[in-house]
Amino acid sequence: MMRRTTLALAAAMLLACAAVASAATEVKMTGDARIHATFFENQNFTGWNGTGTKTNDAFTIWQRFRLRTDFIANENLKFRLGIRVNNTPWGNGTYTVDNPTVSIDVYQAYLQFKWPNTDVEFTIGMQDWGLPVSSDTLLNANPVFGGSRSAAAVVEIPVIDQFKIVAAYTRLLDTNRDFDTTTTQVADEFDAYVLALPVTLDGFKATPWGMIAVAGKNANYSVSSGNAGATLTTNLASAGSLYSGTSNAQNIYWWTGAAFAVTALDPFKFYADVMYGEGNASDHKANRRAGYFFDVAAEYTGLDLLTPQLTFWYSSGEDNSINNGSERMPTVMGYWGPSTSFLFDSSQSFTRGYMGVNPIGSWGAVFSLNKISFIQDLTHRLTFTYARGTNSSSALRVANTLWGVGNYVQMGRDLTEKEYVIAINLDHQYNIYENLAAIVEAGWAHGDFQSSVWGRRMVNQAENGDSYKVAVGLQYKF
Repeated sequence: MMRRTTLALAAAMLLACAAVASAATEVKMTGDARIHATFFENQNFTGWNGTGTKTNDAFTIWQRFRLRTDFIANENLKFRLGIRVNNTPWGNGTYTVDNPTVSIDVYQAYLQFKWPNTDVEFTIGMQDWGLPVSSDTLLNANPVFGGSRSAAAVVEIPVIDQFKIVAAYTRLLDTNRDFDTTTTQVADEFDAYVLALPVTLDGFKATPWGMIAVAGKNANYSVSSGNAGATLTTNLASAGSLYSGTSNAQNIYWWTGAAFAVTALDPFKFYADVMYGEGNASDHKANRRAGYFFDVAAEYTGLDLLTPQLTFWYSSGEDNSINNGSERMPTVMGYWGPSTSFLFDSSQSFTRGYMGVNPIGSWGAVFSLNKISFIQDLTHRLTFTYARGTNSSSALRVANTLWGVGNYVQMGRDLTEKEYVIAINLDHQYNIYENLAAIVEAGWAHGDFQSSVWGRRMVNQAENGDSYKVAVGLQYKF
């Protein structure tokens, strides 16, 4: 009863603040609600979690709600507050009968303003942002850091019409908050500094970018990050770091890259991203992690009935030793995925239904027939994906020996050179009203894995049947 009263008071205060603020400012609210039933058989190719210790329920009903409120003083000054009830299944947490657990949280809270008499714009606070990507519609997000949010200060400085400077600082982790656990300073922060230089010409855009991060030894890197079962530890650390330890209180990570988009030949459009990243270079040799990633993509938008899309990617993978560090590019949190492929956690309408393959340490191709439409308000998407690993089998085998199967690398997520995964997804959307859509997502995936790396128990389970999912639901945007 107390929880319900607290929630009601919080809602009343928000509405009261909005009413008062409207006298001096303009208040705009937008949001979205999703409710969908998902049948997902053999998730992670086994029907188990990544370590093989839990079994997934094949059928779950999920619900999500997000509300974004903008308090606009004028065209140069506003504040955004975003609250949410995140993806939660019916019968659990917020949606438990009679006595639900209140789980409303703030996921956006930032101030945005332009410096007086200039077009220099500051965005400060918890915000959605990321490193540049050549096409956020086709590729979704940058694989190093993209499709996510963090507490950051971002400034955009227009220099000329075709060129601007974007600089940012973000604190990704501060494990002990404002007081460390001892009277001696503890390196428990993970900070990053970003610079991007977008150049936009007629029919061409290039955005070189760079990011430097300072990783404190005592920060908690076990937090969830990106693909299924991944954490900041698995994204940043080498397998050998478990036994070699960290000699430095702080280590430097850095990335550099560029995003390119060519639309001069419209309706033919071409995209490319190239990047390299390295971390722990001054630490023990086994702790070093460095590698590269690139993608190229094309689409043809000249047809009314559909849009063909083709993407290829390649990423460096582990060699046959962990003593010399990792050859995979370190990442923070990326949601890269071409054409909403079923293999990747990218831009699916219903986010609880993907295979979670890691684009880092793999290569492959995606072909999609997107925006297929023969009837008004009804669209379809058909996507084929092939992925193969670039990691040495022996390196992943040793990683499993050190960390335990599924704790550092995971079957189906991290692929060896001898393993592949193929997938098909067929998605449909019917716009019942302008803001209300009925959506059906269907996907199938098959993987071929090495028992010498993952063990006979995991591989035999994967061979019992392929993975497939069907999700049916509604999405309301307002």
